[in-house]
Amino acid sequence: MGHSFAPSWIGKPGDVFGLGLGAALLASALVNVGAALQALEARTTPQRLGLRLPLLVALAKRWRWLLGLSLALIAVAPQVLAFATAPFVVVQTALTAGLLLLLRLGVVMLDEGVRISAWIGVLAIVSGVALVSWGAPAHNETHRGGFVVIGVVAALVAGSLAPWAVRGSRLDSSLLLIIASGIGFAGANVTTKLMSDDAQSAHWPIAIAWAVLGLAMGVAATLTGMTAFQRRSASVVVPLSTTVQTFLPILLAPLFLREALSSAQFVGMPILAGLGAAFVGTILVVRTEGVSRLAAA
Repeated sequence: MGHSFAPSWIGKPGDVFGLGLGAALLASALVNVGAALQALEARTTPQRLGLRLPLLVALAKRWRWLLGLSLALIAVAPQVLAFATAPFVVVQTALTAGLLLLLRLGVVMLDEGVRISAWIGVLAIVSGVALVSWGAPAHNETHRGGFVVIGVVAALVAGSLAPWAVRGSRLDSSLLLIIASGIGFAGANVTTKLMSDDAQSAHWPIAIAWAVLGLAMGVAATLTGMTAFQRRSASVVVPLSTTVQTFLPILLAPLFLREALSSAQFVGMPILAGLGAAFVGTILVVRTEGVSRLAAA
């Protein structure tokens, strides 16, 4: 079914898995704290800059936005390590845990109380990550042949660029912007996984190509996301965008990864239960006003 991409110096399989899960949680924390910093600046930009690079140029002149961006870029390193040492479905699910930091920051920075629904969401996310981690198969996945992988990535690229294709037409809507932004960030996660695989196999030119493509998709997703926030409230944008970018890669994983599902606990039932819990928890947490406002970056 493939071979493990874990570096030989890391340690035993259990140690490798723990390292990968920890790296995923660290990456999620860095990204979400960075988002909170960026949110302090993002909503004050003029709407005329929507879907234009000058929007990012304007934000790049603000130190808090740059600090948030720096944290997001630093997060790439532990995310690559996570994809190299833990199953894809575990890493992708663990990335939702950073939303819990936004919930806390909403209390501290915005002096906002936490509703019971948000606490239920917290428990659902934690339970979901635990179930997926427990039930996941051994980390011996590898991605499929070139044409299949290219087809999946090409579809993600097309989805992320759709707003530019229909700009100014009747199809130009805030809903399209939200979905395109989620697809763009989902594509960035997928290319990060592919980059990690090829780097572990010492296929450096291909790994660099995935890195460049992932960066480009991240820029496009940022532009569409910022423009969506100019048109709709964060409480509308964040739940849909977060759900798309978190769970779309998991749905697409069987298309571009070869995974040893035969080694999953109880025929994969804990994974399905965990994904369901994490999905519900994500919706409940990101619908909290403070989290939506902080995640708006």
